[in-house]
Amino acid sequence: APSPPPTRHHFSDPAEVEALRRNLLAWYDRCKRDLPWRALAATEPDADRRGYAVWVSEIMLQQTQVATVIDYYNRWMQKWPTLQALAQASLEEVNELWAGLGYYSRGKRLQEAARKVVSELGGHMPRTAEALQKLLPGVGRYTAGAIASISYGQATGVVDGNVIRVLCRLRCIGANSSSPAVIDQLWDMANALVDRSRPGDFNQALMELGATVCVPKAPLCGECPVKQHCRARCRKLFGKPAPVPDVEDCGVGDCPLCPPATEPWDSSLGVTNFPRKAAKKQPRAMRTATCVLERRGCRGGPEYLIVQRPSSGLLAGLWEFPSLPLAQDLQEEKEREVLADHLQAWMGQPVAAKDLRFIGEVIHIFSHIHQTYVVYSLPLDGDVTLDPASSPSRWVTEEEFHASAVSTAMKKVL
Repeated sequence: APSPPPTRHHFSDPAEVEALRRNLLAWYDRCKRDLPWRALAATEPDADRRGYAVWVSEIMLQQTQVATVIDYYNRWMQKWPTLQALAQASLEEVNELWAGLGYYSRGKRLQEAARKVVSELGGHMPRTAEALQKLLPGVGRYTAGAIASISYGQATGVVDGNVIRVLCRLRCIGANSSSPAVIDQLWDMANALVDRSRPGDFNQALMELGATVCVPKAPLCGECPVKQHCRARCRKLFGKPAPVPDVEDCGVGDCPLCPPATEPWDSSLGVTNFPRKAAKKQPRAMRTATCVLERRGCRGGPEYLIVQRPSSGLLAGLWEFPSLPLAQDLQEEKEREVLADHLQAWMGQPVAAKDLRFIGEVIHIFSHIHQTYVVYSLPLDGDVTLDPASSPSRWVTEEEFHASAVSTAMKKVL
């Protein structure tokens, strides 16, 4: 078990903890955003439906902004209002609705877990954070805590990016906030702070505070309902703490939660000195040749050939134009030849490199990949006979293309 944090980083005063809870919840009651999943969680009498509604929202909100999620969430809940409805859906339907939301494995795991609830758990959601995390694929510690506290009233804390930022500023935690040791301490703090009578509202209030007031840059400290408890703000207003720590302060130079000596307080940054994070790893660069095969459809309009990606890995199960990863140092002429050879082997008919028309390049940034699609066009007079061992494929109109489970990157390509 991790050692307890030094005293100065504790919420050690019960009166202060109670005041912080009271002020934060009062602010949340006045200022919370009107979000569809909150309305469902507050009004749905059926516990399983309530848990499902919160679960879907939490999975969609991972790595995705609230404004983007709202429309997807409403369409999802309209199409699959219950776990049972989602369990009966096909992965293709899930991918089609998820298209454009990114991190596509989230939708796949959500459906897999729904099927498990229906087939193995009698259709009933687990009621505690521990059981949710243990029994449902794709549900981690944060998601389990959010579902359990918001849907079922379990007094358990949550730690996400917003909560990390709020807690680090409230207690001047300047160690690397992504390190396991610091994350463990933050979970301990969140569990100690959570309001026992309104745990779901308290957790949502803490996250709401980080999302709307205690933001990464230019935080609205004057509007913060817990500013009197914020040690980063106190340091900003009154300067550095006394050089000699008092009996309740942490040790000098050996505190695992204080900023390292090599990264002293920067007065120009104020509260945004916190949290400190390790340098972000740069995404790796990749180049992919993509060919838009086009023919005249039976109604006179153009049709495009799309193929399905493998069922695992990046963009699993989505549809795309025929594509081929490229070496980074290939010249355009060589890229064209490599792509022509690939198409020829795939289609079983000659493809001349000179017939591939270079259209341009599309750049798309994934979380860990800086992807460049080198786009070519190839008009065809009729159908093509594909290798039966190759991926599933189909011809689609432009309208059918946009209704298919295709990534945002492929929409850019078209």
